[in-house]
Amino acid sequence: MSAFALGAIGGGFTDRAHLGLPAFRFVVCAETPGMVRTDLGLPLRVTHGLDRLAEADLIMVLPGDGPVPRPSPAVSAALRAAHRREAIIVAFSAGVYLLADARLLDGRRATTHWTLTDDFATRFPRVNVVPQALYVDEGRLVTGAGGAACVDVCMHLLRREHGATVANAVAREMVTAPHREGDQVQYRDLPVPGSGEPSLGAVIDWLLSNLDRPVSIGELADRALMSERTFSRRFKAVTGATPYSWLLAQRLERASELLEVTNLSIEEVSRQVGYNTVAVFRQQFTKRHGIPPRAYRRRFHRIPDSAGGSCGERIHGCTTRR
Repeated sequence: MSAFALGAIGGGFTDRAHLGLPAFRFVVCAETPGMVRTDLGLPLRVTHGLDRLAEADLIMVLPGDGPVPRPSPAVSAALRAAHRREAIIVAFSAGVYLLADARLLDGRRATTHWTLTDDFATRFPRVNVVPQALYVDEGRLVTGAGGAACVDVCMHLLRREHGATVANAVAREMVTAPHREGDQVQYRDLPVPGSGEPSLGAVIDWLLSNLDRPVSIGELADRALMSERTFSRRFKAVTGATPYSWLLAQRLERASELLEVTNLSIEEVSRQVGYNTVAVFRQQFTKRHGIPPRAYRRRFHRIPDSAGGSCGERIHGCTTRR
C-alpha cells in the first residue's frame, strides 16, 4: 500500500468540524484484514474487510507496493456493487487497474501514472487513456496519477462536492495548492533556473491582486522585465499554463469564492473578476463548473465562518458522507 497516498487522503479528509468544515471519518479496509505492508516497509494493521465498501459514499482505491495487481472476483464484485449504488470511486496509479479489471472504465476516459500508461492502454483497449494527466474526472469515477496527484484529487473532490471556500480552507491547513487542473502534465523536465533569472513571483502576486483589471501579455512582460516571448515561455514553465488560461482559472476561482461567501449580485461578481459583460462571465463559469453562477450560489452559498457540511466516514479509500 502507498503510504504517501494514504497520508494524502487522510490529510485531505480528516475531521475538521472544529474549524466549521465538513467532518469525515476515515476507515481503511482490505480484502483480507490483518497486517498490510506499506511501500515504506512499515506495517499497518487493517481491521476492516470489503463489507465496509457497501457503506461508503467515497471509495479511494490505492496502489500497492508490488507488481500491478489483478483483483480477485470479490474485489471486482465489491467495486461494481459500489458503483451501482452510485458511490464515488477514485483510484490512483496502479490502483486504476482494479477499476479497469472490474470493467468500470470501459468506454470512459482514465489516466494512471505515466510509467504505466503504455501497459495500461495495451491491457485495457476499451478504456480511453489520457496520458500525462494529473487526474480525469468522469463523474462518479475519478482516476489519477500517483504521488502528489493524490493531493490534487482530494482538493478537486472537496471543491466539487463542497465548494471553493471549503477546499481553500483545507488547502491552507495542509499548506498545499488549493487547485490544479486535471489536464496539467504529471511532470515537466525543467532546467534549474539560474540565480540571475528574473522571478515571476511579483507579477503573479500583482495579477492576483488585480483580477478586475484588463491586462495584456505586453504589460505583464514589461513588469517581469522580459520580452513577450520569453515571458510566455517562462510563465508556462513555472505554472504549467499559458498566461491567458492561468488568469482565466484564477478569475473563475475568485468568482466561486465571491458567490459562496458574499451576497454580491452576479453582475458585481462578474465585474470584480474582470469581465465586461455578464453573458461572457456566465458562459465561461458554466463551462468550467458545469452549472451557471446562480445555480452554483444556491448550492454552495454559506456564511464565511461557518462553512458547514455533511459529516462522513472514509474507508481505505472509502469516504461516506452521512
